Amino acid sequence: MTAKTWFITGASRGFGREWTMAALERGDRVAATARDISRLDDLVQKYGDTVLALQLDVTDRAADFAAVQQAHQHFGRLDVVVNNAGYGQFGMVEELSEDDFRAQLETNVFGAMWVTQAALPLLREQGSGHILQVSSIGGISAFPNVGAYHASKWALEGFSQALAQEVADFGIHVTLIEPGGFSTDWAGPSAKHATALAAYDDLREKAQQWRAARSAQPGDPTASARAVLAVVDAEEPPLRVFFGTAPIGIATADYESRLATWQKWQHVAELAQG
Repeated sequence: MTAKTWFITGASRGFGREWTMAALERGDRVAATARDISRLDDLVQKYGDTVLALQLDVTDRAADFAAVQQAHQHFGRLDVVVNNAGYGQFGMVEELSEDDFRAQLETNVFGAMWVTQAALPLLREQGSGHILQVSSIGGISAFPNVGAYHASKWALEGFSQALAQEVADFGIHVTLIEPGGFSTDWAGPSAKHATALAAYDDLREKAQQWRAARSAQPGDPTASARAVLAVVDAEEPPLRVFFGTAPIGIATADYESRLATWQKWQHVAELAQG
């Protein structure tokens, strides 16, 4: 199999680090970005010239374009672009400040948008490429206390589904990866929390219990590397793919509920038709 060249954001921890190592271990080349590239020093020492460590805060549009160009110039091409950088913002909708909400969108939506836009001309010119957008089961369903996070992932899902149709004729694939609960620090050190209102304390506790139940058997980030390699090596990769065993049940229940509600209220839809 021909070696691939990757561009991965958020490569210093979680999925980004595991996928970076998996790609390098099999002989691929990786431009690995992180806000703190000292966390990538061990990978540079181990894998040498096959890894290019780049300092990047994805909320900086100019820096995103510069990093993608630098990676392309360094390796000569890009085959897989992974928008993995992101975090979880906790807080009920009423609790979220404007800064909370904007910061969540700046990282999870605009960061992915800028990197995608920077890569597209290069992928179009070579007539191939694969963009992986790290979404979440929270990109198709929603739960209390993470409304801003859901807003960011639903936005990522929307523009990426449109993008897949726009670039298919150029030989470019787009895949939304939708993990369930994994043993990463998404809900730990990486998370941000809005200032709590006492009125929501009971619901907040219930929401934490529900999230714990959904993640009772968290996935292994290391094992996820096998899954991502299967996706990028597929001749016809999917637009969407779940990672982990829990998401299919959540999605099935959610979509069955939506369909039932739409059917129940179809008479109102027909009234609106005139």
